[in-house]
Amino acid sequence: MNILLVEDEANIASMVCKGLTEDGYNVSVAPDGNIGLQMSTSHSYDLFIIDIMLPGINGLELCRTIRKTKSNHPILMLTALGTTENIVTGFEYGADDYMVKPFKFAELRARIRALIRRSSGHTDENKLRIANLELDQDAKRVKREDNEIILTSTEYRLLEYLLKNQGKVVSRMDLLENVWGVDFNMATNVVDVYVNYLRKKIDKDYEPKLIHTVIGMGYIMKTD
Repeated sequence: MNILLVEDEANIASMVCKGLTEDGYNVSVAPDGNIGLQMSTSHSYDLFIIDIMLPGINGLELCRTIRKTKSNHPILMLTALGTTENIVTGFEYGADDYMVKPFKFAELRARIRALIRRSSGHTDENKLRIANLELDQDAKRVKREDNEIILTSTEYRLLEYLLKNQGKVVSRMDLLENVWGVDFNMATNVVDVYVNYLRKKIDKDYEPKLIHTVIGMGYIMKTD
């Protein structure tokens, strides 16, 4: 497993690199956004850990650039700004997860394992379908009316979970636990933000609408 860490704070980069190397990962370190971009295009990585506040290209722009060519590669953002607005901005640029500095290495390790598990795993069912929407779990591709829909890895996992539970109301807590895989601050609105992202991509220009809100309870995927 090859990981690119883009971090300009030497003490944090050293700590993360040392810990992940001891866990068996191959870790490359870039000290700024420009070098991070160059390394991301010239080498193959399975996962990216990117600080937001970077010299050169900032972490958000680097994340967005990487996401354009590596749609299903997990990206974990590191940030000193832990407000809901800043976290949501990171997700909008294509991040799959975030950690607020300072953080404990044990939590970073758990989040990395969750991201890897969700990006590589699939079930015995090859395809999930509802109406004219199809999700291919092996190819990690989504189509509606034969139009391919490009999703980030988090959007993909959210859709996959809703499809596996179609016809059932799933709460925001269910989604946090099964899509993000770790405990999030329930005061954040990350679930609602990502449901809206998904609606724009799979529902906005199509009929029937598939993702429905059940007020006070959560969401349900159904055809009517």
